[in-house]
Amino acid sequence: MRFVTSVFATLLVTMAVLSAPLVADGLILPDHPELGWLSVVYHDVSVEIRDGMVTTCVDQLFRNDAPVAIEGRYVFPLPAGAVVTGFTLWVDGEPLEGSVLPADEARAIYEDYVRRIIDPALLEYVGRDTLSARVFPIPPGGERRIEITYHELLTPDAGVYRYRYPLDTERFSARPLESLHLHVDLQTSTPLRAVYSPTHPISVIRSADTAAAADHDETHVLPTTDFLLYYSTFPEDMGMTLVTYRAPGEDGYFLMLINPRWDDAVDALPKDIVVVVDRSGSMSGEKIEQAKRALSFILENLSPEDRFAVLSFNDAVEALHSELTPVSVDAIRAAVSWVQGVDATGGTNIDEVLQVALSMIEPSERPAMVVFLTDGEPTVGVADPVTIAEHAAVANRAGARLFCFGVGYNVNTVLLDRLSQENRGATTYVLPGDNLEVVLSTFYLKISSPVLSDPKVSIAGVDVYDVHPATLPDVFRGSQVLLVGRYRDAGPSEVTLAGRVGDAETIHVYERAFPEVDLAESFLPRLWAARRIAFLIDQIRLYGESEELVDEVIRLSQRYGIITPYTSFLVEEGAEAYTDEEMAMRLGTATSAPAAGSQAVQSSNALRDLAGAETVYSGGVSVRAVEDRVYFLRHGVWTDSEYIDEETVDIAVFGSAYFELLVRASWVAPHLALGDAVILRAGETYIRIGAEGATEWSSDLDAALAGSL
Repeated sequence: MRFVTSVFATLLVTMAVLSAPLVADGLILPDHPELGWLSVVYHDVSVEIRDGMVTTCVDQLFRNDAPVAIEGRYVFPLPAGAVVTGFTLWVDGEPLEGSVLPADEARAIYEDYVRRIIDPALLEYVGRDTLSARVFPIPPGGERRIEITYHELLTPDAGVYRYRYPLDTERFSARPLESLHLHVDLQTSTPLRAVYSPTHPISVIRSADTAAAADHDETHVLPTTDFLLYYSTFPEDMGMTLVTYRAPGEDGYFLMLINPRWDDAVDALPKDIVVVVDRSGSMSGEKIEQAKRALSFILENLSPEDRFAVLSFNDAVEALHSELTPVSVDAIRAAVSWVQGVDATGGTNIDEVLQVALSMIEPSERPAMVVFLTDGEPTVGVADPVTIAEHAAVANRAGARLFCFGVGYNVNTVLLDRLSQENRGATTYVLPGDNLEVVLSTFYLKISSPVLSDPKVSIAGVDVYDVHPATLPDVFRGSQVLLVGRYRDAGPSEVTLAGRVGDAETIHVYERAFPEVDLAESFLPRLWAARRIAFLIDQIRLYGESEELVDEVIRLSQRYGIITPYTSFLVEEGAEAYTDEEMAMRLGTATSAPAAGSQAVQSSNALRDLAGAETVYSGGVSVRAVEDRVYFLRHGVWTDSEYIDEETVDIAVFGSAYFELLVRASWVAPHLALGDAVILRAGETYIRIGAEGATEWSSDLDAALAGSL
C-alpha cells in the first residue's frame, strides 16, 4: 500500500476549495497609477441585521506610502439594491460628500481606467451602481479615512437569508491590510437556526434563541473573496437549511445544514464515555501534566446522568474501575485523584488498551464514545495497524464513537485515522507547541451534550448521490452538521432526518424544493468537490490505490481546480509537455510516504480540513475560480479547466471588439478580469482573449458566437 502524503505539506493552501472575487470593497483609483497605489491600513465593517433589514457601516483608512502625492477617485461598487444613507470622506478633519453613480456611468469609469492602465481587473465591477468621490492629493505618508452606511433588504428563500459584503482589495492595496474586522449583530423575530459562512471562518456567539453575533478577524491580509453569510429561521427544534446550485443541463449540488435548538431547553442525552490516556515514557514531562489537567476537566464536566471510565496504558493497561461508573461527587473526586497519580514510563500497547476500553461499553440506547490519547506508535503487543483496527472493530459491540488524539509527530496517522473512520469518530493531531489541555478540553465541550444519536437523512422525490459524509456524526447541542451531495432530478421533495433520543426513535420531516436551475450559490460545486476528493484520497491512503479511485481524483481535480498529490503538475508551466513515463514517475513520487512523521501529520490534517471544509478559500497564483468555472494559468494564459485543444474564437485584448463583448454579454466581465490572456467558455464555444484576434466586432463574430452569449 502506498500512502498519499508526500506533497500535502506544500499544498495545504491550494488544496482548499477555490473561489474568486465578484465585487470589491472601496478602493482609490489613482490618476497616475504609475506613481503607486494607496495602502489600506484597516477595514472595519459593522453589520446590523433585524430579520431581513440590514444596515452596513464601513470604516476604511487609506495611507500613501509612495514618495509623491497621490490623487484619484474613490469607488465602492454597491451590492444590488443597496441604498446609501451616509458617506464621509475625511480631509484634514473636514468631511466631504460623495455621490452614487448608476451602473452605466460607473461602467464608463471602469472601462476608461482599464484602457489607460491596460489591466482588466476592474471589469469585475461592471454592472453595479457605484458610490464615487473625488480624492484630492494625499501627501507622502498622508492618510484618508472613509465611512459609508448603506441599507438593504434581504428576501428569504424557504426561510434562508443570504447576506453578501463586497470584500476584495487584492489588486488595489499597495500592501496587505494591517487589520480586517467584520462584526455581524443578528436578531430575528422567529427562532434562529443556521449561522454559516462558506467564505470566511467566523466565530459565532448565540445570546438568545433569536440572537447571535458573528465575527471575522484577520491581520496582514489581502482579501480575495466576498464575505457571504447565511442564516435561517425555522420553528422546529431540529432546524434544517437547504442551499442548492444547478447549471442548465447539469446535475445539481446541494448543501444541508442541520442545527438543533441551541438553548438549554434542549435536553442533552445521558452518555457513556471512556477516556484513555497514554502513559508511556515518551509522554513524560509537560505532555503528561497537560493530559492530566485535561482529563480532570472532562471528569469534572460530566453530566449527572453520565457513566464513565478512565484508563491509562503503557506496556499494560490500568483502570480505576473494571466497568462504567455512574457520575457522583465521590466517584469524580476519586477519579480525578487517580488521574493525578499517573506517571509516564514504559512502552505503548495500543491494541490491548483499545480492546479493553471498547469492550467496557455495553450496547444500550445511550450515545457512547471513547476518547483515546497517544503520542506514539505501537511498540508492545500487536504492532500491525490493520490487525489493531480489526481487533477494535470486534471489541466495539456497542458502536461507540472513537475520537483519537495524536500528540506530536511520532504517531501512526494511518492507524489513528482508520480507527476513527471505522468507528464513526474523528482524529485530532496536537502539534508540538500546541496546548494539549486546551485542545482536549475544547473538544470535550463540543461533544459533551449529544441531542440526537445515529442520525440518518433520506430524500424522497429527487435522486441524490455522492453524499458526504456518508455516515452522519451525532448531533450535539450548539453544533452544526454539514451534508453535501449531488442531485439528478428536480422538484419538491421530502427530507427526513431520523435518529435516536435515548431509547426512542425520532423523525423530523422537511418539505424542500430542488430547483431545475439555480445559479446563485456558485461556491457549492467546489465545496462538494473538496469533500469528495478528501474522501477518495482517504480511501487510497488507508486501504490502497486503485485505478478507478485515482482516475476520479484526477478528473475532479482538473474540473474543480483542487490541487492534489496526483495533480500538482496541472498548475506548472509546461505541464502539457510531460510524457506518460514522466507523469507516472511524478505520481509514484507523490503517493509514497511514511505513515508517521511531521509530513504525515500535516497531510492528515490537510485531509481533515478538506473533508470538513465549511469555508471557500481563494486560489493561489496558478489557480483561480470565477463563479462555477475554474482556470489554470498555463503558459501565461488563464485557461478554462475543461478546455483541451479545441478551436477558439479569437478576440484581441483591449480592442473595440473586446469591449463590445462586455456590452453583449456582461456575465463575461469577471472572467476577463483574470488578466489580459484568457480562454473562457461561452456555451459550447471557447473564446480566446489575447494579443491576437479580432479588433472590431463583425458579422463573422456574430456568426461564430451565435447562441453562445
